[in-house]
Amino acid sequence: MSAPIIDQAARVFTDPSAYADEPRLHAALTHLRANAPVSLVDHRPYRPFWAITRHADIMDIERDNELWINEPRPVLAPADADDLQRSLLDSGMGLRTLIHMDDPHHHKMRAIVSDWFRPKAMRAMKARIDELAKRYVDEMLRIGPECDFVQDIALNYPLYVIMSLLGLPESDFPRMLRLTQELFGGDDDEYRRGITPEEQLPVLLDFFAYFNALTADRRENPTEDLASTIANARIDGEPLSDLDTVSYYVIIATAGHDTTSAAIGGGLRALIEHPDQRERLRADLQLMPTAVEEIIRWVTPVKEFMRTATADTEVRGVPITKGESVYLSYVSANHDEEVFDNPFAFDVGRDPNKHLSFGYGVHFCVASALARMEIDSFFRELIPRLDAIELTGEPQLISTTFVGGVKHLPIRYRLRA
Repeated sequence: MSAPIIDQAARVFTDPSAYADEPRLHAALTHLRANAPVSLVDHRPYRPFWAITRHADIMDIERDNELWINEPRPVLAPADADDLQRSLLDSGMGLRTLIHMDDPHHHKMRAIVSDWFRPKAMRAMKARIDELAKRYVDEMLRIGPECDFVQDIALNYPLYVIMSLLGLPESDFPRMLRLTQELFGGDDDEYRRGITPEEQLPVLLDFFAYFNALTADRRENPTEDLASTIANARIDGEPLSDLDTVSYYVIIATAGHDTTSAAIGGGLRALIEHPDQRERLRADLQLMPTAVEEIIRWVTPVKEFMRTATADTEVRGVPITKGESVYLSYVSANHDEEVFDNPFAFDVGRDPNKHLSFGYGVHFCVASALARMEIDSFFRELIPRLDAIELTGEPQLISTTFVGGVKHLPIRYRLRA
């Protein structure tokens, strides 16, 4: 067994601004993969954790969901935010989503919505997704020849898809977008509502107020939408608690669109910055399935999840004690030289593409098929109509330690009707 390694480059994971500075981030990750693929990070305000940067190690950890569990620390957060989350859960007001749970409860909760995202359901939704993709490319045409692609288009298209699936009124979409940005943007100066966890708590309370009212309505007046499925679900014959119901809505309503928005915004940026790949895709739309996977790898909207050891173990020969947590760096795994040929090349025909952007194992993203379909439909509509496109300013990225991507993408373009 090796002695623990503490590499200062691993502090990058505790700095939200690093994800808004990609050269700096990737320099640190490349160094860690080569020199300290399992590195101890002990840097306030976070509790200590082990940073895991190799693709194979992350897959091994995610594969063994009995040794490595999500509770009590599923994502990286400052110690005071972790403490507040635990106290809120004790009071019935914290979030306990699918990412916070372990089997067998996780399996039972996941099954509630799984039918909505199976291939048969996705095929039934295809025409509607295509229609919405056309609607938003038409919107680009209407507001052109310049726009902030992320704010004007990429945020709104997936939002419309998931909110429609839930059955929420279109008048509420802006409110859900703002709350999502505040929830995931707690480290970003533009998006956050307050600085301390206590100052950001009203975001959570706003979600609870909205979704508690929705639950009551769907239980009294059930419909055919996803919101009704969640509101009226039962586990072992018992209805979901208010906490579990609201938490379910929150994960669907936020992660269900924010990650896809990040992929579409980052995907267009990649196609602008790699015009040879854009032209390659235009010349052969049969490449779209591999292009979608490459966009998802390239952007990696979910930057990390964490797991906690249930017994003494080791990773790559490094001892890890029961109760210690590991940080799974999906961004690093998706650029691992041992898995991807020329990982810093954007290649719309990359195959195979074993990216970990949707996770792996029992926690593999339940809505991955929907995300793929939305990205595919949007670029199938956009690329053939796009005669010219360029950046008119520097892309700006979200400061985060969890979920994010490009938040401003100023572009000039010429589209066909």
